[in-house]
Amino acid sequence: MAWMKRTAVGLVVAVLLAGTGAAVYVQRSFAVVDGKLRVVGLRDVVRVQRDGADVAHIRAQTPQDVWFAMGFVHAQERTWQLEFNRRVMHGQLSEVFGEATVETDKLLRSLDIMGVARRQYNGLPLYAKEALQAYSQGIHAFHKDRPQALSPEFHVLGVKPGGEVGAVWEPEDSVGWALMMALDLGGNWGNEFARLSVAKTLDTDRLWQLMPPYPGEPPAASADLAALYRQLGVYRANGSGTSAAVPELGDVVAQTSTDIAHREGPLSRQISSGMLAWSDELTRNAGTNDGKGSNNWVLAGTRTVSGKPLLANDPHLGLSAPAIWYFAGMQSPAGKASDGTPIAAIDAVGATLPGLPFVVLGRTDRVAWGFTNTGPDVQDLYLEQINPADASQYRTPDGWAPFTVRTETIRVKGAADVVLQARSTRHGPVLSDAQKSHADVLDLGKYVLALRWSALDADNQTVLAGLQTNQAKSVDELFQALSHYHSPMQSVVAADDQGNVRFKAVGRVPLRDAANDIRGVAPSPGWDARYDWKGWLPYDQTPQDDGARGWIATANQRITAPGYSHYLTQDWALPYRYERIAQLIEATEKHDAQSMQAIHSDVTSLATRRLLPHLLQAQSAHPLAAAAQAQLKGFDGVMDAQRSAPLVFAAWTDELARGLIIPRIGEERFAATYGKRDYRAGIEGMLERNDTWWCQPTSCTDQSAAALGRALDRLQAAYGADPAQWRWGAAHPALSAHRPFGNVTALARFFDVSVPSHGDSYTINVGQYNAGEAKGPFVNRHAASLRAVYDLADLEQSRFIYQTGQSGLVFSPRYRDMSTTWAQTGYRALQRQPSGWVHELTLAPATP
Repeated sequence: MAWMKRTAVGLVVAVLLAGTGAAVYVQRSFAVVDGKLRVVGLRDVVRVQRDGADVAHIRAQTPQDVWFAMGFVHAQERTWQLEFNRRVMHGQLSEVFGEATVETDKLLRSLDIMGVARRQYNGLPLYAKEALQAYSQGIHAFHKDRPQALSPEFHVLGVKPGGEVGAVWEPEDSVGWALMMALDLGGNWGNEFARLSVAKTLDTDRLWQLMPPYPGEPPAASADLAALYRQLGVYRANGSGTSAAVPELGDVVAQTSTDIAHREGPLSRQISSGMLAWSDELTRNAGTNDGKGSNNWVLAGTRTVSGKPLLANDPHLGLSAPAIWYFAGMQSPAGKASDGTPIAAIDAVGATLPGLPFVVLGRTDRVAWGFTNTGPDVQDLYLEQINPADASQYRTPDGWAPFTVRTETIRVKGAADVVLQARSTRHGPVLSDAQKSHADVLDLGKYVLALRWSALDADNQTVLAGLQTNQAKSVDELFQALSHYHSPMQSVVAADDQGNVRFKAVGRVPLRDAANDIRGVAPSPGWDARYDWKGWLPYDQTPQDDGARGWIATANQRITAPGYSHYLTQDWALPYRYERIAQLIEATEKHDAQSMQAIHSDVTSLATRRLLPHLLQAQSAHPLAAAAQAQLKGFDGVMDAQRSAPLVFAAWTDELARGLIIPRIGEERFAATYGKRDYRAGIEGMLERNDTWWCQPTSCTDQSAAALGRALDRLQAAYGADPAQWRWGAAHPALSAHRPFGNVTALARFFDVSVPSHGDSYTINVGQYNAGEAKGPFVNRHAASLRAVYDLADLEQSRFIYQTGQSGLVFSPRYRDMSTTWAQTGYRALQRQPSGWVHELTLAPATP
């Protein structure tokens, strides 16, 4: 009944918006950006000035006030985003969305994200704690005397900011959000589990053909994985074992959707079913690094027109509305912490993350930097053997030991509370208690999987590194600040106005025993000490480069030079984007900002060029085959949104993957992994070897032709019978989805931001899609979350863009006003000292 009441509230709001109340509510929902506000908690006057690029510049008299004001501004612009993200990391979504999100809540509670965050917060130096406290106080101050109406999400869903206790954002939440970024970027446990799963039906050699090592490398694991797992008896026998009592994921989805439909109205049903799909996607994709990448490159003055460095960055993240970033400038003179510790002056502008009180990516007045994800193996899964005589114990090198157990109670709207007994071992949390996919593969009566993950260690001080980067005046000072960086490891390029450039991988990477014959690529026996981590790679030994050849670029490819003495990972991204960046840098002797921007816009896919000859040779009897081949004539891998050839190619590769892989590993296992793992290298090898085992019962040539026929059937059904009218951009829009209203048909067109887009997963201007998605298999959901170019000859000429707008308030004209410019790879100015202001707000201290 509560849902019905809340749905009614939403409908009332909608009626009001359609009538005379619309103008009043819409106006009141906007952030106050001009005039003066009195705010409890400030020490002195703070000015928040917005320039012509809509960057919010915060100028305060103390570091504490600039952090406070950053929290206030984030709350003004992104209140619902903060609330949703807080509930995600606390495992409290089900209080709002009911049973649809229980699995997500169980995963986050099992990982103990907030318990870990509290321990890490307690280990921070006092000044860093006070920075997070000031930021939290700024958010609380906004809600205490809220100068604007809450956004419609709160009204429609009946949600109170901060829940019943009003904990809108606590200092530990900022540490928790840094951990959530590490979870999004620093994971490979999904790849490990995929190898375990596939090894049930493939021998080890075939496994490495399907999921090949990085080009030019042998498999990292020398162990015969398939033989090991079969010998241990880890797999669930079909229809037997304790896991038979665990419902299949599809059954859970179907039953939950049915329950929701019976008790909820149409609006709430769409929200819940959409959140169920999102929750399922999040839990299945957790621990998966494939496709999560970025580009950055820096040119020394020897390769630029000005003689000073140029730097470019475009981190690739999941698209959302509002966007993950908020651009701001932060300035304050030096100050002191409460214990007298000096705090250097803060002077930075760039991309902030709502939830954190510093510029994450950007520049100071003297130095600029950019990140890409290094992707080292900092997550290992361990098979923990359960004591057959006492299920409360698991096997260790020293005998049987008890699981550590925490009781977590998840409140569920419209249903009984869910009580979770969250177990952990000496390695870390037991994921099998929260990942239903494990029950489909493992015999959970004999084994569970536990996670060792570097980011969960108590000494993680990533937020300290972030605070100190905003005070750097040189490349040396920047990398000194980043020596505190922990997780997830990032490949950082930097340049300063003195002409210095540098690359270094910053963050923690474990050292593994020489006797470790699995090396973290798949689950290891947890009772064998040779598979335990043996320490950490020292900061001075992480990969680095001072740019002696005139430029440095990273694009998630292998960053270690031949002969590098430490193992980082084998799950690097395929090197296509890096190779294309290198081609374009070398094609021009002297670069300027415009040529850097041109590289950002490039949509030539070297991966497409590699497979394209096999498509061009396909002889299909399909009625549209000749017309489709005519569209492919002259196609050279440029994934242009206005052409049909990229769509034909994408549909063909999808059908080819299905035709080659499903017969070998089965529909269920394929569906569980496809789209979230990069099988491109495996398919390339199958065709180039003309592999009769993978292509059986026909030839690889016949498989290619059959795949083209199936692709044309699909495209004809979706886009009509004239291939000349098909457009890649129509099938491949960049979709920034709102949570949760992107799942409500009547609301999605207002809350989602969608524009046609170029590219694919392997282009510099990336446009990653998940072909395993039943709805919108080619929709671009993972792309350049921002683009930035920094000119060290004059840092005031720096540029940026991202895909939505600064405001997270749907009625604001600033909600989506960058989307078209982003799609066209245009830019806005990123300045510390703009020539004028569009909006000026004064925040003044108020008496409590």
